[in-house]
Order: sequence, then structure tokens, then C-alpha cells
Amino acid sequence: MNNLLAFLFRYRGILVFALLEVLSLYLLIRNSTYQRAAFFNSSNAYVGLVLDWRNQVQDYFRLIDVNKGLMRENALLRQQLYRSDLGGRETDSLPVSQDSLTQVRLARLGRPDSLLLGLRQLPARDPDYPLIPARVVSATLRRVDNYLTLNVGTVDGVKEGMGVVSAAGVVGRVKVASEHYTTITSVLHSKTRISARIQRDGTIGTIRWLGEDPAHVLLDEVPRQNQLVRGDTVVTSGYNAVFPEGVLIGTVDSFVREPDKNFWTVRVKLAVDFSRLMYVYLVTSRPKAERDTLEARAGVLPEGEGKP
Repeated sequence: MNNLLAFLFRYRGILVFALLEVLSLYLLIRNSTYQRAAFFNSSNAYVGLVLDWRNQVQDYFRLIDVNKGLMRENALLRQQLYRSDLGGRETDSLPVSQDSLTQVRLARLGRPDSLLLGLRQLPARDPDYPLIPARVVSATLRRVDNYLTLNVGTVDGVKEGMGVVSAAGVVGRVKVASEHYTTITSVLHSKTRISARIQRDGTIGTIRWLGEDPAHVLLDEVPRQNQLVRGDTVVTSGYNAVFPEGVLIGTVDSFVREPDKNFWTVRVKLAVDFSRLMYVYLVTSRPKAERDTLEARAGVLPEGEGKP
């Protein structure tokens, strides 16, 4: 202990100088929009590369669990493809050979025209409506502002502002992209706002996160006169032109009518389990560019459009 104190006392000037340098850099990045963007751009590629190496090592030691999960998924997909009911089978009198049917079926399986993501069929091979697959290499979960890093970048067609979804539902939005990696703000971010709709009756609201439970968000701006039902499905409304309309967000878990407010306090259980999220898809809304240009001229920010 005496040696430690002697060391700190001897180099106190250098240590204080280093501490002040770190503190000044932190304040500069935190309070300057330009410096914060520059920091994200420069660090994104290096951090993504290190995290990618780390995940490769982890994946090697998790091959057994991954294989078990793939077998369960394959079994479920086979049940969906080959229905057990006799009404869905082809009869022997069809004027098409069984070999031809098999080839067509395999071709469809190998290159699907669309993928079911969050209850919504999205085109898989439309150049005007890109669907970019990616793997999550890093994610935060317990902070007020949470981010995910993906192993795709600008060379793969990623652009700032693209929406990110998984098989279960909405994940987040692209914040910054380098050549080979992308950082996104997840739904679990204090500044994320997503325009949403209750599927049953079309009620429109805005999704936001309070920074507490990573499994739940709030659905704001639902009028008190609207009738709510626990278990109602909440999907994207398509109003903010980031996500396609109808992508699953979650289900209504509970709701409270505050005596001093004109709106319900609606708690929504997220469809995506962020603690187990591994694979996602980056999407873009087809009319987004035209809408952005028009709304920029009018000086209008679309409802639910957050810019964290």
C-alpha cells in the first residue's frame, strides 16, 4: 500500500493531466454534435472488427447449441412446408411430373421471393426495396441509450436511417455506417420514437422506451375514449417512412387510465428478445426518399420520427 501511495504521489502531475484530458474529450464528444458523429465514424470500424473476432471465438464454442437450434427451426419449417392435411396435397392426375414439382419446390426454397419478418412479407430480391441480412456482433441492453453493432456496412448497401427488423419484429434504426460495420440505435433508446398502430382497430400512437425494462415499451397518445384489450397486436403504422407498414412491434400487456390525462398509459411487451438477438435485416421504405424531400420543403417532421 505504501508503494502504491508513493507511486501515485510521485506521478501525480502526469496522472492528473491524463485524467483531465480524458474528461475534456468526453465532454467535447458529448456536447458537440459534429464531434460525436466524427467519433462514431472513426471508432465504428475498429470496434466492429474487434467485436467480430470476439464473436467468432464465442461461436466456435457454441456450435452444439447452435446446431440444436437449427434442428428445431428446420423441424418447424418442414411442418409449415409439408402440411399434414390431405386437401393441400397434389393429386396423381396433375399433368406435371413429380420430378418437376420437386425442382420447382427446391428452387423456391433456395431463393425465396419474400421473407416473413414481424408478421409482414418483405421482398427478398427487390433492388428498389433492399433487404440486407446482418449479424449482431455487439449489443447493449441495460443502458438508457442502447446500441447494436452489425457486420455489414456501406459496401453492402447500408445507408443512414434504414430500419432494422428481425424475424420477430422491429429492432431499431441505422445511426452510422462504416465500410464494413454499422451501428444502430435500438428500440431500447431514450430518443427512439416509432409511429405504431393497434392492429385490431387502427388506433395510432407512438412507441418510446423509458430506460427501465428491456422487455417493455410505452405506447403514447392513445385517447382515453378508445377501447383497449390486453393482448392487442401493435405494429408499425408506416407514417414515419422508416419501417414498412404492418411490421410487428409487440402486444399490449397492460393499460392504465390516468385521472389527470386525456390518454391511456399503455405498456407494450416487445416481440423481440434483445438479450438473444443474433440475426437481423436492414430495410428501407420505398417512398422514403420522395417523402423526405417533400417534408423537408414543408419543414415537417413525420409523426413518431425520432433522430437519436
